[in-house]
Amino acid sequence: MNPPVNPADTAPDATVATDAGHAFAPAHRDGDDSRDRDRDQNHDRDQNHDRDQVQDRDRDTSRNRDRAVGRRTGWHRLVVTQVRHLPGTAVAVTLDVPGTLRDTFAHRPGEHVVVRHRAAGAELRRSYSVCPPPDDPAALRLVIGRGAPDGFGAYARTSLRTGDVLELSPPTGAFALPQRPGAHHVLVAGGTGITPLAAMAAAALREDPDCRVSLVHSVPTSADALLSDELALLKDEFVDRFTALYVLTREERDDGPMTGRIDAAKLPRLLTALDAGTGSGTTFALCGPAGLVATVRQALTEWGADPALVRSELFTPDDTPQPPTRAQPPAPVQAHTRVTALLGGRRRVATVEPQDAALLDALLRGHPDVPYACREGICGSCRAKVLEGRVTTGPQYALDAGELAAGYTLTCRALPLGAEVTLDFDA
Repeated sequence: MNPPVNPADTAPDATVATDAGHAFAPAHRDGDDSRDRDRDQNHDRDQNHDRDQVQDRDRDTSRNRDRAVGRRTGWHRLVVTQVRHLPGTAVAVTLDVPGTLRDTFAHRPGEHVVVRHRAAGAELRRSYSVCPPPDDPAALRLVIGRGAPDGFGAYARTSLRTGDVLELSPPTGAFALPQRPGAHHVLVAGGTGITPLAAMAAAALREDPDCRVSLVHSVPTSADALLSDELALLKDEFVDRFTALYVLTREERDDGPMTGRIDAAKLPRLLTALDAGTGSGTTFALCGPAGLVATVRQALTEWGADPALVRSELFTPDDTPQPPTRAQPPAPVQAHTRVTALLGGRRRVATVEPQDAALLDALLRGHPDVPYACREGICGSCRAKVLEGRVTTGPQYALDAGELAAGYTLTCRALPLGAEVTLDFDA
């Protein structure tokens, strides 16, 4: 076994080029200053924060944990204990986590796992938010939509049974509510985007007795409203602090804000109905298709919401992963680049070949444990920090401008621009 590697000792600053050709210089790793940073963060929780303090602290909550122990990696076989059919074509799958894996699969609201499924000689990987029932927040439950007829969702709907075994990666992800005690959290979901937001709502209401949570769920019809029964129970438990509104896109009720697609004209009316404000006491979390998330985010900006208090996550409705498409670089890609990847405290080395669509392809040839799922820049499972060298990318929906500026990239979209690239999956 190779000795553990300290990524802070491997390289100086690096640059990450976007598909528009702009370069960003990442910040230095400050592993030796973690105690000071944690102390500052604890102090900040008792203060009024400016935008940068809020954004940096909230996004690092789970990542600081992962850096302290190394990224949780690998595949684990877990037994299915329940398959519950939900409205429409979705199923809720609960898995048994043995005592030896409790720490590995400990999760917080907003995190996701990757399911690896083999069928007909092919491998499918799909990421799903951890969505425990309100009465058992520690449970490992996934809500899975049917999606494409030959995808994993269809298999889960028609063939998965209690006692079957699934392969899962440990929970990961940075989607989380801004930590604002006593805040009004406004959540906007589209379709199965409700799954992480339902978990966030339940956790916020139970952990912060002074907060309020308002949920807007956009669905085709009332019969398509996933988890509405569980959310009704949550409303009964927190009758004065939780509100849920359903916007029906294909079911005519009236010409008010509760019918039709959410757009820039409709959103302010919904926010007014929820008594939401634009100040620092209101936060927003969005999850759903790219079109919905982009529309709502833009409408919130025009409405006056602080962009630093808006979190979002995308999902793809198609359950079948798309074949990788080669990113179009703003400069010639270096052939036969040597790639060094740090994962779980160990080094992996690969060479990028001309036919590779992204760095991920080169790494997977010899190292199948490298994490990935969607290959579309959406789920964020293949996120890594560039420690040395330069890369260029296609669209990276799972990363925001701050993460790109700090040197992070999604290896499913990145291509090298030099002879050497060093990536840190543990960062």
